[in-house]
Amino acid sequence: MVNFHIISKIIGSLLFIEAFFMACCMGISFTFHEDDIMAFIVSTLFTFGSAFLFLFMGRSAQNTLNRRDAYVVVTAAWVIFSFFGMFPFLIHGSITSLADAYFETMSGFSTTGATIIDNVEQLPHGILFWRSLMQWIGGLGIVFFTIAVLPSLVGGSVKVFAAEATGPIRSKMHPRLSTNAKWIWSIYMLLTLACIGSYWAAGMNWFEATNYSMTTTATGGFSIHNDSTEHFNSATIDYVSILFQFLSGINFTLLYIAIFKLKIGALFKNSEFKLYMTVVIVATGIITYLLFTRMHYGLEHSFRSALFQVVSFMTTTGMFNDDAALWPHVTWVILGIVMYLGACAGSTSGGFKCIRGVMLLQVVRNNFRQILHPNAILPVKVNGQNIPQSKLVSLFAFFTLTILMVIVTATIMIMAGIDNTNAITIALSCVSNVGPSLGTEIGPAMSWSILPDYIKWILCLLMLMGRLEIMTVLVLFTRVFWKEN
Repeated sequence: MVNFHIISKIIGSLLFIEAFFMACCMGISFTFHEDDIMAFIVSTLFTFGSAFLFLFMGRSAQNTLNRRDAYVVVTAAWVIFSFFGMFPFLIHGSITSLADAYFETMSGFSTTGATIIDNVEQLPHGILFWRSLMQWIGGLGIVFFTIAVLPSLVGGSVKVFAAEATGPIRSKMHPRLSTNAKWIWSIYMLLTLACIGSYWAAGMNWFEATNYSMTTTATGGFSIHNDSTEHFNSATIDYVSILFQFLSGINFTLLYIAIFKLKIGALFKNSEFKLYMTVVIVATGIITYLLFTRMHYGLEHSFRSALFQVVSFMTTTGMFNDDAALWPHVTWVILGIVMYLGACAGSTSGGFKCIRGVMLLQVVRNNFRQILHPNAILPVKVNGQNIPQSKLVSLFAFFTLTILMVIVTATIMIMAGIDNTNAITIALSCVSNVGPSLGTEIGPAMSWSILPDYIKWILCLLMLMGRLEIMTVLVLFTRVFWKEN
């Protein structure tokens, strides 16, 4: 049976962390003397009180988790974190609808970046900072953060990591998972600080630089301006954003090897990184040509706009420096493909992941070889590592489920009166945790506020499943999961 005592204990500790971050936002509110101070005071106290309640319920728990507990605690953590995270919006009044507030919060923590707020520039600084901070916390995972900060709390941390980590292959830089988590968070922090400094040097003020860096390195995409980085009309800021979005889409273990061990060559020997680079280069080249010839952009403008949108969509960041809804429709197809593929496993990005793309290409190549050599045994290898059959089965199950979820969700939205292009790209955007959609009714530069409330609740579930890679959530709805043995 599920051990609800240890789950309550972990949730309580997580809520303490969330309350601490709310208190930081309260400090921002005090600094700017705005009307969101009371919203953060009430939210912080309510979250602290609830944390004590959860800890009291789990006071007799042993620090051991089985695999079933791990899957429950990971899914519950994301749902509950989003529940408490919406209170600053509701209490302040910047969002009045429960569906809208939960959608905005789930979009933040899952780093999807879709928003229902039509005018973010009217929000106070504390609320803006909370939106960015939600994405930064969710970038590497809520529970994974706990493993790094409080390793003794999560007795079954390896099982929790398996439930929350992205990608089919887990790579380590240290035998101890807690040490591994600290190194990864150190790289994440280093990237964030470097991004803050770069944005500031490029012309942003400190508040803008901090907010944009958190959503860039988390590949989330929330902005403090209605027109995202297009607001600055700066090529330098665009290139800084492209660089840090791209770096945040690389496997953090690979970044550790390249940066801390000074083995840059390891990047270009890695199959996943090579596919990542290839797709970015090819997609950027095609879209640059189309913008130059059909939209009559200047060459540099064509290249920068194409590269920015390709990297933004592929890393599932969702920022924009141009309105891709006005581009030729063939560019939508290219952006839709890179949106679904996503960047590297073990990064902050969402999507199918390039490592799975590499595995699929290997399977297709082996099938062609099998036609010529029917009796040959052809293993699937990635970076010299044999991929077991169980991983390949999981790969095709994941691929099938993502496509199925997009089809079902898009069908429901079409029945609700949403146009076909928007319905498909919104569903694809949520399951890949990208944020923007492609279309004229709800384009990449628009909010999703016009969607019906019941559609927003469906998309919340889709964002959660996309962030936890589907299986972690869906397994909770199977009868076998809740059996005694």
